[in-house]
Parts: sequence; C-alpha cells; structure tokens
Amino acid sequence: MEQLYKDGLVRAIGVCNFKARHLRTLRQTAEILPFVDQMEIHPGLLQQETVSCCRDMGIAVEAASPLGSGQILTNETLGGIAHVHGKSPAQICLRWLLQKGIIAIAKTTNESRLKMNMDLSGFELSDDQMAQIDHIPYCGGSWTDPDEVTEFGSYDT
Repeated sequence: MEQLYKDGLVRAIGVCNFKARHLRTLRQTAEILPFVDQMEIHPGLLQQETVSCCRDMGIAVEAASPLGSGQILTNETLGGIAHVHGKSPAQICLRWLLQKGIIAIAKTTNESRLKMNMDLSGFELSDDQMAQIDHIPYCGGSWTDPDEVTEFGSYDT
C-alpha cells in the first residue's frame, strides 16, 4: 500500500478494525501511517482506547455502522434526548459522533431517512447529553472483536 501511495496510484491508505495495539505495532515498521481507521463505533461501542490512539497518531476515525445496524435506535436514553431536540434517535447518534470529531456515514436506501441523517445542523448536544450517550451500554450492532477472528470468515466463539 505504501508503494501504491508513493506511485500516486492511491490517494490515501486506510485500515479497517485496527485496534490501538495493531496501530502501535504498525507504527514500528510503516513509513506511511494510515490516513483513516474504519471501525464499528456507535453509542454503546465507543472504542475509546482506539479512538484516542488514532488521534495521537493523526489518523482519522470513521464510524462503520454508526447506528448500530439500527438496533440502538430504540434505546431509551437516545429516545429521550431525541425528544428534547425534536430530532430522531439516528440524528442524535450522528450528531454525537460529529461532536466527537468522528466521521460517520450512515447507510440507508430510504431517501427521506438520508435527508434526515444529513440534517445535523441547528442543534448541539450538551456536555451532559454527550456523557449520557457515552455511558450507554452495548445495545446492538454487529461487533466482532478483531482479536477473535482466526481466519477470513471464521470467528472464535
């Protein structure tokens, strides 16, 4: 990947599901660190150690499944905060990530939900609301710990 970057054949190097320890190991041999680490991040799965490591290394963080595969949208905490702001729980999740400086791309095939997901201006979550969301326990997603993957398509259980 570094050679492709040096040859101008790719504009950026990215990794997926690298945890902090993987990034620290990579830093020991890489000439060019990745520009982005894409991982599953949403309320209930913040991955703070990896996010902090990425920030320390200047690596952007992109949230895959920022809505927890839709499962977290029924969370009472998110619903209450959404009600206060007159927004949807999805908008609250996306705003939370935006305020944390995390790139979020929510997947949807529904045009009205796409427009709603992009409407994140005109409100801001308070520090207390951010902390409430930070402390939501795991409540849905597709999380598979990269350390549990033994080979492509196989997981230790």
